Amino acid sequence: MTESSSRRFDLIVFDWDGTLYDSTRLITRCIQAAVVDVGGAMPDERDAAWVIGLGLAEALARAAPDVPREKYAELGARYRYHYLKQQDDVVLFDGVLPMLDTLKARGHLLAVATGKSRRGLNEALAGAPMRHRFDSSRTADETHGKPHPRMLLELMEELVVPPERTLMIGDTTHDLQLAINAGCASVGVSYGAHEPDSFEPLNPLHVAHSVDDLTAWLLGHA
Repeated sequence: MTESSSRRFDLIVFDWDGTLYDSTRLITRCIQAAVVDVGGAMPDERDAAWVIGLGLAEALARAAPDVPREKYAELGARYRYHYLKQQDDVVLFDGVLPMLDTLKARGHLLAVATGKSRRGLNEALAGAPMRHRFDSSRTADETHGKPHPRMLLELMEELVVPPERTLMIGDTTHDLQLAINAGCASVGVSYGAHEPDSFEPLNPLHVAHSVDDLTAWLLGHA
């Protein structure tokens, strides 16, 4: 049996924040601070965390339903202000780089599908020396945000991989619904923004409780 025929998935697509990058708490705090800055009621941690993974504009609008639309631009600017002040405080989860290198060595194509902006993702990739580890990526500001399937559909088309050979990995129900909408399988991780109990109706193949757990499952089943 050849290595390619022993793989179940040729393309593995990762969400970024909360899946590879330990940024959930920072993003939650920045959303809360931005809403207060423009006069809105501070969302609680659960509500602020729930919108992580959506495109920035949609995420902030859902987190701040009492903020009028004409303040959305200011709301976005305040979020970016708070995030940029603290972005150097967050890092990749332990074990991410060895996991990615092992998957690359096995011949998997790797990609990112994220609610971040293109500028934000490029800065994160450059800061974490990871750009060369991914074959492609999509961000919310250059295509449809999650859970619309376009992100995954574009990645599959670009990398010439069908849905049944593509796996989406993420920490939110938005990621798992994205996979369903694109006709792909998914794996959830429980250490990010959403409670893993919310994953069950979306039928992920596995829910990983650490990067080591995720790596072991991928090596055994992907």
